[in-house]
Amino acid sequence: MTLYSGAPAPQFFALSPVNPRFSFGSLGGRYVMLGFLPPPGPEREAALAMVRARPDLFQDERCVAFLVLPDPASFETARDIAPLRWFFDPEGEIRRLYDAEGPDGQVATRWVAIDPSQRVLGWTPLSQGPALFETVMRMGPPEIHAGAPVTAPVLVVPRVFEPPFCQRLIDYYAATGGAPSGVMREKDGKTVPVLDDFKRRRDAAIMDAALCDAALDRIRRRLVPEIAKAFQFHVTRIERYIVACYDAGEGGYFKPHRDNTTSATAHRKFAVSINLNAEAFEGGDLRFPEFGARTYRPPTGGAVVFSCSLLHEATPVTRGTRYAFLPFLFDEAGAALRARNLHLLELAPT
Repeated sequence: MTLYSGAPAPQFFALSPVNPRFSFGSLGGRYVMLGFLPPPGPEREAALAMVRARPDLFQDERCVAFLVLPDPASFETARDIAPLRWFFDPEGEIRRLYDAEGPDGQVATRWVAIDPSQRVLGWTPLSQGPALFETVMRMGPPEIHAGAPVTAPVLVVPRVFEPPFCQRLIDYYAATGGAPSGVMREKDGKTVPVLDDFKRRRDAAIMDAALCDAALDRIRRRLVPEIAKAFQFHVTRIERYIVACYDAGEGGYFKPHRDNTTSATAHRKFAVSINLNAEAFEGGDLRFPEFGARTYRPPTGGAVVFSCSLLHEATPVTRGTRYAFLPFLFDEAGAALRARNLHLLELAPT
């Protein structure tokens, strides 16, 4: 693949010391320096020294360095310790994505700079890294990299649920209780829910058919037309009816992620976050790291609607308890894709 400055950075999942399937797409919101390293030797040591020499640049909230290792022996001893982090690329898949493989299959050593919106900034031979580092440094903090304020392409719609209906949903959660909520991961070709520290939230699935119908009616009448107007997308399907709870006592949060990156979630088109008690908590807002530090909080009964492809997070709740209704929306083409991939979904959390 030939790199193109200003084009989207090629996406991949890779083995890292901290995650067997690390999503490169989760790194949006900061600069990333990908270093394609040769076998152990002076050239590799010089590249590592370049990173260590720039603590002003390599700060996690500003810029991270990921070094791509081709040899198993090096990866076995690699440890993610700031400012150095690692990807393992024994088959050269990442090298080929980033045009860093020579005709003989060996590493074409280079640095590739990625901007906070995950677009390619530029690249240079490994030995010329300091000049590329300085270019990134001069661009300033991630929130001003575009040279102008950037707003996430989201839709905020007030008054989707009226306050009494919001309270009905909260009461349902209180009556039924919530269970720890997992994340969807790919394992051995299957999509499985996994409980880990990536998210701290409790969900109550709504089993009351009348309550589900009432929520669906409001979404169809009040939200679907606005989505059609803003995005020219005709919603016909809804996935899941849940009341989610982020509690300050548990430090409720959901780290940056995308909602359609597994085979069993690829059908999802739009995510919806409807706050049920926006005045009763602090923190707990939505943030889209690729578009800066701004956060989004719809009012009680209001919705934020956004593409499932956008990197987003729920920031930690620092006071009180946040309740939200969180469906996914899609269409008939998505429904057909979901049906085709249903056999890849495993429901038992691990």
